[in-house]
Amino acid sequence: MSGNFMEKHNQFTVSVNEGGMRLDVFLARQDIALSRSQVQRLIDEKRVRVNDDTEKASFKLRTGDTVILTQEAPKDYHVLPEDIPLSIVYEDPSIVVVDKPAGMVVHPAAGHFQGTLVNALLHHCRDLSGIGGFLRPGIVHRLDKDTSGLIVVAKSDSAHQELAKQFKEHLVRKIYKALVFGDMEGDEGIIDSPVGRHPVDRKIMSTKSRRGKEALTRWNVAERYGTLTLLDVEIETGRTHQIRVHLHSAGHPVLGDNVYGNSAKRLQNIHEPLLRSKLREMKRQALHAWRLEFHHPATRQHLQFVSHLPRDMERVCVFLRDGVRCS
Repeated sequence: MSGNFMEKHNQFTVSVNEGGMRLDVFLARQDIALSRSQVQRLIDEKRVRVNDDTEKASFKLRTGDTVILTQEAPKDYHVLPEDIPLSIVYEDPSIVVVDKPAGMVVHPAAGHFQGTLVNALLHHCRDLSGIGGFLRPGIVHRLDKDTSGLIVVAKSDSAHQELAKQFKEHLVRKIYKALVFGDMEGDEGIIDSPVGRHPVDRKIMSTKSRRGKEALTRWNVAERYGTLTLLDVEIETGRTHQIRVHLHSAGHPVLGDNVYGNSAKRLQNIHEPLLRSKLREMKRQALHAWRLEFHHPATRQHLQFVSHLPRDMERVCVFLRDGVRCS
């Protein structure tokens, strides 16, 4: 990692409904992706001020108080090209479509400054769009680290702007394969619940957020395996962890997802030893970006790409198709 650091300031005003709240609780409930313990550490480090004074975590806020949180933010970070193999599905002077493997982070961030998709693309392309900045050149949308599948990256600023517009206007179709616990009721459905930061644990997302944003997920049953179901899932919005959060809220969490749905505990309740052992081979959430459709940013041609199920998900599905059913 290279570069230096600058300070990042977040300022909040205490509302009428927040008056009387503890300082640490107040900050943990803001949309800043910090847990209460992380907030308490920053308060102890004197990085939080209330009306220009430092206070303890237990300090009771009053309506109208100004709270300023100061953090260090990376500045002028230089992402280095890395010779990492990529599965290139399509490429031309404007865009590149990649079939991302599970386990690869899309762009550098805290804890992941090397080995990302961006590092690999900089070695492969050398001409990614600069709109995303130092850390996210060319990145128009993202996939979670442990979600595999298709992602489109812009190689020019004009392509980046056009693709971003298509995403904003919901003109891009993104369909995923998801292997979930439970036998879905019905063959299709819609989950329409806002998604935002969890009201207590700020590191995860929830449908119970106080500041949730509109999120809509459509699902169709692809195959049934008793108490496991393979779904085709299409999202019209791209909220963080949307599919995982929505399916968990519907009572059908994704296999292998221990953040939403406690997959490990659910596996303990499967009594068939061979089946339980096979399902435990799924070391990440069983979620794959299977199909991607959009209009080419330069030619306006409609493009459609499909990615086969990765080996880990396919092995589980084959096992289940061959007659073993959860009970």
